[in-house]
Amino acid sequence: MLSLILCIFRPLAHFRPQMDPDPSRPVERAIRTKLTNTLKPDHLEVHNESHMHAVPPGSESHFRVLVVSAQFKGLPLIQRHRLVNDALKEELSSCVHALAIQAKTPEQWGSNPTLAKSPPCMGGSRGDHTMEEKLKAGRE
Repeated sequence: MLSLILCIFRPLAHFRPQMDPDPSRPVERAIRTKLTNTLKPDHLEVHNESHMHAVPPGSESHFRVLVVSAQFKGLPLIQRHRLVNDALKEELSSCVHALAIQAKTPEQWGSNPTLAKSPPCMGGSRGDHTMEEKLKAGRE
C-alpha cells in the first residue's frame, strides 16, 4: 500500500536542497526520511529530475541525491552506493526508475562542496507512446 501511495503524481516544485521534507511530494519525502534515518547525513540534497525525462508532468520517478555522511569514511564508492540503495530498496523496486547518487564523506564535501549536473535525457522512452500506460500499471 505504501508503494502505491508513494507513486501518486504530484506537481513539481523548485528544487529544495534543505533537509526538510515537502509533504506535497511523497516519494521525495520518503527518500529524505529514509536516508536521514539510515545514514545520519551532515548534508543531504534530494532533487526530483523527473521533469528532465519522458514522463508525465508531476512524476516522481527520476532523482539525484547528494549524501554527506561520516558513515562513508573508509568505504569504497560501490559500498557507499549500496548503503544508499539498501535504504531506498522499496522505492527503487516500485516507483523510482532512476537514482543518481553522490556519496561523500564530510572531508570530501569540505574540499569540494558541489553537486554534479545530470546529463540531458537521451529520450529512450520519448518515442514510446505506451509509456503513460506502463507508468500507470506500475502504480497499480
